[in-house]
Amino acid sequence: MRIHVMAGAIADVDGRILVARRPDHVHQGGLWEFPGGKLEPGETPEQGLSRELREELGIEVEASRPLIRIHHDYGDRHVLLDVHRVDAYSGTPVGREGQPLAWERPDAMDAARFPAADRPIINALRLPERLMITGEDPTQPHVFLARLERALADGIRLVQLRAHRLSDDAFRDLATRAYAVCEQVGARLLINRGLDVAGQVPRHGIHLGSGQLMALSSKPGCADELVGASCHDLGQLTRAAELGLDYALLSPVKPTLSHPDAAPLGWDGFTALVEQAALPVYALGGLSASDCAESFRRGGQGIAAIRGLWPA
Repeated sequence: MRIHVMAGAIADVDGRILVARRPDHVHQGGLWEFPGGKLEPGETPEQGLSRELREELGIEVEASRPLIRIHHDYGDRHVLLDVHRVDAYSGTPVGREGQPLAWERPDAMDAARFPAADRPIINALRLPERLMITGEDPTQPHVFLARLERALADGIRLVQLRAHRLSDDAFRDLATRAYAVCEQVGARLLINRGLDVAGQVPRHGIHLGSGQLMALSSKPGCADELVGASCHDLGQLTRAAELGLDYALLSPVKPTLSHPDAAPLGWDGFTALVEQAALPVYALGGLSASDCAESFRRGGQGIAAIRGLWPA
């Protein structure tokens, strides 16, 4: 049995998200979830979401966008969880069916209190819409760190440190300094390097190349840090989800100067792969911040970029 469920990640002005407790007697009873319900025949996703939130909570959706779509097989049923982020609504949410409600910050959500299908949604809520990959020139640390500071001042909060040309010692020094800069503004630094070196530097997470990803048998790193991977096909996206990674980068969406011979996926190819992914996916390859809206529309978490985000 396949069920298409619309759910709303309803945000308040402080960034908290509304969750509701499922009745004890229903499937996955007693767990917390994002409000919503089954899409009815003939409804668009937006119509179904609006109806469900009106019936359950007594609110009218005024502005929403796609957040993530998750396919999950519970054994007795297959659920497509189609989640939209709701940033504007009228009315005051009330549990009209007697369900308890709570406002929670994404970083404080305990995934064990939610159905398994909801857990990638929590990751999506914790991640920003832009992931910046560092560019030139790591061999000039003062210039490089000045560029990083400019990007952070522009609102970047997730940074992948990529500097493959540096020696291990030079990379460790740069990573230590970049971590301190990120810490000052609450940004998170992801280390893109061999796991032996990544384990020797301060960090908020690890980014894996596709080769590293496919060679692993378990998720690396500590429980409280982000781990993601670069992916180029469905097999790699599937492996990232199997390992329980927090996000993936999918590329190239458009032609790029760094990989001119790589055949671009195009937005349609990106959409087809993201539809089958079970974790948040950033679009990568020839993109800039102006492409975020298209990534959202196609089911993506947002965009990742080097040239499109790294200050000149």
